[in-house]
Amino acid sequence: MVARDADGVLAGAIRYWPVSIVGDQTHAALLLGPIAVHPTRQGEGLGGLLIRQSLGVAAQFGWERVVLVGDAPYYQRFGFTQLDGVVMPPPTNPDRVLAFSQGNGAWRGVAGKVRRYDGA
Repeated sequence: MVARDADGVLAGAIRYWPVSIVGDQTHAALLLGPIAVHPTRQGEGLGGLLIRQSLGVAAQFGWERVVLVGDAPYYQRFGFTQLDGVVMPPPTNPDRVLAFSQGNGAWRGVAGKVRRYDGA
């Protein structure tokens, strides 16, 4: 998803990638990132707008789980919480692995390593 200004100049972009979380079972999720806002447009709330709108689109397509690596204080305002039991490839700091659930309990029982999406 991209955001452009009135002149069509790219102001921000957000990208999602389908991933599989492989443990005792395999679960599908979306990996959020990267998200970028042009330096001249930062501080205007464009990043938050992209996050909220793109999470809505993900829900429309049936994605229940979203994972990202980021700063909890920033992403908590959008409903992301620290995620235990899901391991991103090294050298990811486990304290920065955050999750968003589109529905109640979407992350319940999900544990394992994040891998390339296998269609699960």
